[in-house]
Amino acid sequence: MKIAVSSSGPGLDASVDPRFGRCRYFVLTDPATAEWETLENENATSGGGAGIRTAQLIIDRGVGVVITGNCGPNAYQTLAAAGVELVTGASGRVQDALEAYRNGELAPTSQANVGAHYGTSGGRGIGRTRAAAPSPSGRASTEDPLTELATQLRALSREIEGLHRRLDKIEGNET
Repeated sequence: MKIAVSSSGPGLDASVDPRFGRCRYFVLTDPATAEWETLENENATSGGGAGIRTAQLIIDRGVGVVITGNCGPNAYQTLAAAGVELVTGASGRVQDALEAYRNGELAPTSQANVGAHYGTSGGRGIGRTRAAAPSPSGRASTEDPLTELATQLRALSREIEGLHRRLDKIEGNET
């Protein structure tokens, strides 16, 4: 099973790109062999539908897990339909994100974490360093601080669960 990490540049030392559909590159790794390769995202500058086309690109490469900063609803649905696990909230270097995933510090998500068109000049937040929280309608909203706080709390809870799993593994308390 391959793992793909959205990346702002080629290689393991590049930064995780916070955008899935419009990231410049993906670093694809095979945990079984520790081999990796860089894949340029041909959809990074395309018009509408970049998330879906990028998801299909990843699926066609045999990826089983995607690690990224943010992922919109259309790309999420495409990945989920193909059985690809999605991990959002990654940041830092690609190598660090991979290590955090292996250590259980990054947990899979069951939904998109930004609204449609996040990361486009006509959408919600090109150049932002963090995503606006999704509202109940599924669209990103910076106007609802309660929703934003609830989303942040859920993300922190997932991170804490991952840390507990890692601690149990280190202490030998795995079940």
